[in-house]
Amino acid sequence: MVLCRSITITFLVLLLNYFAYSQRFPNQEINRLLDVGIEYVLNQNYDLAKSKFSMLEKKYPELPFGKIYLAVVDITKAFDYGEEINSEAIAKNLDEALELSENLLENNPTDIWNHYFVALSKGYKSYLRVLNGDWLSAISSGLSSVNYFADCLELDSSFYESYVALGTFKFWKSRKLEFLEWLPFFDDESENGIRFLELALDKTSYNKNLAAISLIWVYIENKNFYRAIQIAEKELKKNPINRTYKWALARAYEDVNPKIAIQVYKELITSYQKIPDQNHYHEIALKHIIAQQYAKIGEKRDALRLCDEILSFQNLTEYVREKLADRFKRVKKLQKELID
Repeated sequence: MVLCRSITITFLVLLLNYFAYSQRFPNQEINRLLDVGIEYVLNQNYDLAKSKFSMLEKKYPELPFGKIYLAVVDITKAFDYGEEINSEAIAKNLDEALELSENLLENNPTDIWNHYFVALSKGYKSYLRVLNGDWLSAISSGLSSVNYFADCLELDSSFYESYVALGTFKFWKSRKLEFLEWLPFFDDESENGIRFLELALDKTSYNKNLAAISLIWVYIENKNFYRAIQIAEKELKKNPINRTYKWALARAYEDVNPKIAIQVYKELITSYQKIPDQNHYHEIALKHIIAQQYAKIGEKRDALRLCDEILSFQNLTEYVREKLADRFKRVKKLQKELID
């Protein structure tokens, strides 16, 4: 289960960045469509992003780029909005992308892009399987994906996209298996993972977003909160409305300045409330987090008010109630503690 969680975190971090941005592909039009599409994703314009990736798929059906990114837009939007994922449509795109990728690799095994296509396809298939609770298949796809990223480095040591994926994997694998450090075969690669990620952050042209979000959560895990804040604030200057960076920034501030963390979390709530027909999934989670922060700094009245607000939500979908069942229990527990 620890290894399962390690692989889950690896590809969750890939997802929380919303896209593993490729190095410059040798086709200007493809690069332009990727540039624009991913910029739309970073600014949470998912419909516009899908239009660009649909165009990419139609113009270049022999390449898996379009199918991979269409799948990831759907995953990303569902994750960002707290909605139920459309597994069937996503799986179809990823299965077809993997088939294309493997055919390309078989026909030209020396082309680094063909290894990269397989790595991406398998990586996102792994995460989709995690979301669907298919852990055994997720482990297999996840490890296979990591191996293909390693193959990219064998072909070209300056292929920094692989440094991001491998750095993330090395850190979380070591961190979640550290209880085995007394065994002779255990190799703690957490520092090596950080080195890979810092190198990618410094060297990549397009993958900086991925390296950045990965490093932020790595430094939070390492309790190096000031470095996490530094990276998050720098990235937010480029994409000030990006909820992924804001959430990570707020989490980093929790252990440095809870009042700033509360303010950033409130900005996130405002952002989610602007989404048409939102299901309140993240709004409820954020209000609970803020209530916990208020309780931590002794502002019990504000904490209790938020608990009351959470428990008064009506007309939630069955999906949201099921996903938040444990959180509602914790909110009730906090409410009772605040009253007592």
